[in-house]
Amino acid sequence: MQLKAQVQLKNLNTLNLNAIASHYVQINHPDEVIAALAFAEQQHLNVLVLSGGSNVLLPQQVQALVMHLNIQGIEVLSEDENTITVKVGAGQVWHDFVLYSTQQQWFGLQNLALIPGLVGASPVQNIGAYGVEAGEFIESVQVYDRELKQFDSISAQDCHFAYRHSIFKDHPNRYIIVSVTFKLLKQAELKLNYGDLKQAVGDTLTAENLQNQVIQIRQSKLPDPKEFPNVGSFFKNPILAQVEFDKITQQFPNIPHYPQANSS
Repeated sequence: MQLKAQVQLKNLNTLNLNAIASHYVQINHPDEVIAALAFAEQQHLNVLVLSGGSNVLLPQQVQALVMHLNIQGIEVLSEDENTITVKVGAGQVWHDFVLYSTQQQWFGLQNLALIPGLVGASPVQNIGAYGVEAGEFIESVQVYDRELKQFDSISAQDCHFAYRHSIFKDHPNRYIIVSVTFKLLKQAELKLNYGDLKQAVGDTLTAENLQNQVIQIRQSKLPDPKEFPNVGSFFKNPILAQVEFDKITQQFPNIPHYPQANSS
């Protein structure tokens, strides 16, 4: 673990903002989390955990220990006839992992291609796009629990995944995610029920084509952060009770809508 002072974070946030961290450390292994937190406590520093730097707006001066998660690795844990379970380091680039999963014929995440950020951030707001959410394929999340001061594995059920929500949003300073375990499919089950995606995929019903069409649609709507700094798509659709939705459809019968689980 190499601690640094007065580090420029411009290349570590997708808005490309000039931001100087008073203290900085790159976390390459879970054990380094403990050492970094101990240093912050000794120096009476706040801690800012930085993932891919999307959806963040950094100040010019960050008076804190910035812990940049860079834990790599994709490890196959188990598999059966229908599924394969893999543990992925929090520092893996999300889009690269999606592309890799498709190359390996692991299916489920193709609708989530080209979402900016790292794997470790994916459970936090349960990232989703084109009718798929990451939580559908997350088996568990490995964390360092700052409250209990120990590593733990939180099952998907206990993550309380919902639309753009999870336990990690309820307790934003408690958990540091070090890896995420996914259970992916060995047979592709394409989800094409979202807007213009079905038309774009056409008759070529393969996971590879689905992934490519998702990438093209996203590229047509959002600029590449490397060319035009931005934070991607960060809006949330409103969630309505069925009775409220019924009133709206009386006036706008063709309004796009997507039913939620356990809706009422």
